[in-house]
Amino acid sequence: MQRRSRRRGIVRRTTGTWQVSENRKIRRKGGRSPEGSFTGGGGSFFAVSGKEATGPFFCRANDKKGESSVSALFEQDPEVFQAIEQERKRQQDHIELIASENFASKAVMEAQGSVLTNKYAEGYPSRRYYGGCEFVDVVEDIARERAKRIFGAEHANVQPHSGAQANMAVYFSVLKPGDTVLGMNLSHGGHLTHGSPVNFSGIQYNFVAYGVDPQTEMIDYEDVRKKARAHKPKLIVAGASAYPRLIDFKILREIADETGAYLMVDMAHIAGLVAAGVHPSPVPYADFVTTTTHKTLRGPRGGMILCKERYAKAIDKAVFPGIQGGPLMHVIAAKAVALGEVMREEFKTYAKQVVANAKRLAETLTGEGLRLVSGGTDNHLLLVDLRSLGITGKTAEKVLDEVGITVNKNTIPFDPESPFVTSGIRLGTPAVTTRGFTGEDMEEVGKIIASVLKDHENEAVRREAKNRVRNLTEKHPLYE
Repeated sequence: MQRRSRRRGIVRRTTGTWQVSENRKIRRKGGRSPEGSFTGGGGSFFAVSGKEATGPFFCRANDKKGESSVSALFEQDPEVFQAIEQERKRQQDHIELIASENFASKAVMEAQGSVLTNKYAEGYPSRRYYGGCEFVDVVEDIARERAKRIFGAEHANVQPHSGAQANMAVYFSVLKPGDTVLGMNLSHGGHLTHGSPVNFSGIQYNFVAYGVDPQTEMIDYEDVRKKARAHKPKLIVAGASAYPRLIDFKILREIADETGAYLMVDMAHIAGLVAAGVHPSPVPYADFVTTTTHKTLRGPRGGMILCKERYAKAIDKAVFPGIQGGPLMHVIAAKAVALGEVMREEFKTYAKQVVANAKRLAETLTGEGLRLVSGGTDNHLLLVDLRSLGITGKTAEKVLDEVGITVNKNTIPFDPESPFVTSGIRLGTPAVTTRGFTGEDMEEVGKIIASVLKDHENEAVRREAKNRVRNLTEKHPLYE
């Protein structure tokens, strides 16, 4: 239980291992603080559980007597502090299978929580509209050079606040309102910004959708070619948010050349796999490549654009002053750190395991009698068709969450249900692989999922599943 002191405005933890005293110290009862359990100060506000204690750890471990100064966040805004602490606990106690999520390193979060959050820096390195930018220039240059080196790109813009804004910048750089664009159907695995009528892309431009073959549930490239020839798009957009198979960028380049179109690839989901060489790269084929910097890249939430040098000026102008003002320099610093991590050999091992884990999960679910869209996966994600089980994606998401497995409901190709209900769920392995899950662990996860979905109203089954989830999360603790 926690209560707020009216006199001092300080939260006192009256149960648990840690207690905030009137002199604004946190004391661990029964011994000193476990070394390495805290992050704080100028770093990230992220709770890390030590093996000897539980409770909030947004503190500085700098007192030989076992006392630690209360963090500014804990002291100033206990309500927000508590919400963050509860989210930390949720991440620790749940198996995260949302394909677009991952766990950033402490170094990435420390950069994002640094003093760079204070700095305005409109413009680009050496061409700013504000003074005092000499050090943030260094950071942005590091991020740009690392991005170019990793992906073999001629130019990189690391300022987009998100993947959606990265896509918007590309559109603004080569399109005019009303221009025709070819993009993947959202209900077949595309993305909102690839022409959905409720999104700016579908409102501003004339998008024509392509999709997957009804039999194979893979992209129908002949259909793409026919539509490109018929509609003469100015831009072809490739990439997806829920497509478990490889995309043939070479064929799309050929189609773009045949019809005089630009080719943009949104590799937000697969960027980390591309960086590690475990997925074909779109960079040699595309005029523009956009991505987020989280997901499989394991960085902060943000966006990035790679392009040929001949488009660099247009892209930079589209980002600033076209759609954004001041860049988020603290986020760009975190992007630089994440890209530095990508350049290490360990990241290649990680990316290979992401794919291996996805394949093992797919094999397990198939073996348990569940149907996967397209029959499997080539990357980090898979789609489960739930129709034969008599359960919707909405219900599946809820019951799995109750046992400690986080997924998202997702439409499947030719889905009879609405996007708010869906006939499927999307599963991904980037986050659990960061956590250390192995192929054997993924087999156990798959069996848990199957048992719950097959008998989701059985409380005994759900109780057992919850215990099995707890065994896995305790085996692979977060941020220790």
